[in-house]
Amino acid sequence: MASLRDLGLSEYEARVYRTLLDTGPTTAKELSRESEVPMGRIYDVLANIETHRLARSQNASRPKKYVAVEPETALDRLLDDRHQELEAKADQYEAVVDELSQTLDATESTDERFWTAAVGPEDTVDLLVERIASADESVVMVASMLSAQFDVDTVGDRVAEALDAALNRGVEVSLLMRPELVDALPETVGERYAHVLSPSERFRTRTSDAVEHTFTVVDGAETCIEVGHPLDRTKVFAMIDLADAEFATQVMAEFEPRWERAEPLDLE
Repeated sequence: MASLRDLGLSEYEARVYRTLLDTGPTTAKELSRESEVPMGRIYDVLANIETHRLARSQNASRPKKYVAVEPETALDRLLDDRHQELEAKADQYEAVVDELSQTLDATESTDERFWTAAVGPEDTVDLLVERIASADESVVMVASMLSAQFDVDTVGDRVAEALDAALNRGVEVSLLMRPELVDALPETVGERYAHVLSPSERFRTRTSDAVEHTFTVVDGAETCIEVGHPLDRTKVFAMIDLADAEFATQVMAEFEPRWERAEPLDLE
């Protein structure tokens, strides 16, 4: 059940405000008795409520009296306070991220091979987007098919956003697809790639019938390989991410002649 405490009030503050709504204009002593808030705390609680602009006081009266602000106005003010707190927190977290971005350094890559895998369509997309986000120099994407498991609009949005961020970092992006895949993409996805990515001079797209597998090479040193389901080739089973510069070099050696023979694609 919703409570005034959910909007930032303490138990005593919520109790006193509710009591004020019931009693109408009243004194601190009467409020203490009616709300069961100790007399030793009542003035601090009332001061806090006035700070939240939930009550007004009549200083001219002796003893001083208090009256509650109407609930609709009070709730709007509490909500505004929470919004301001959240915005301040967001600014604080952004400042922390900016500072950590300058102080956290990843260990320099070594010649040691390292691989990991993601199983299932959701984790597969998560891994792909993560690795695109790590690119500093280049992303080469090769796509042979569209899995029936994916929500193409959602996946298209996430991949396009990751590629757009990479382009803005100065990363070169090359996308090679089978012609049938281009025709199979929803119109919304094609428009997204045309309007968001294609205008960049660092984004190139081509098509080729020679594309047989789906994989992505990041910075010429890391390869994400899509693994199809063993019993249904229209579905994705997993993605293997292999950090091995030698293997990536071999893949790129096979890729580059196919890229040169491929047909440029105008997404506009």
